[in-house]
Amino acid sequence: MATGGRRVVVIDDDPSIREVAAVALSAVGGHEVHTAGDGVEGLEVARRVRPDAILLDVMMPVHDGPSVLGRLRSVPELREVPVVFLTAKVGSQDISRLDDLGAVAVLTKPFDPLSLSTELAAALGWDA
Repeated sequence: MATGGRRVVVIDDDPSIREVAAVALSAVGGHEVHTAGDGVEGLEVARRVRPDAILLDVMMPVHDGPSVLGRLRSVPELREVPVVFLTAKVGSQDISRLDDLGAVAVLTKPFDPLSLSTELAAALGWDA
């Protein structure tokens, strides 16, 4: 189990994914989790809570994950926050493109709620 106490923002347009991820990260991982349903809200939440990491959906309406990452990198206080993408698209070209954009890691949907916290911790180098 990952060390708790980290602040994580989950940005995903699917309410069920947000809820499952939030419960998994808080109940299993002991993290403080904040959620947002789109990129604009995600930026607002991230500015407010100053997260230790952001779990970001790739495909969302209006602002997709890569454009949200670009906006995050333009905000000085959020520039260094590690971003882990969450996607159902898992082709090697897609993963390579997300890595090139500055993603720390790419986790796939559907994910196992019981292992999400451990996978996130491993991707970020947090103590497990």
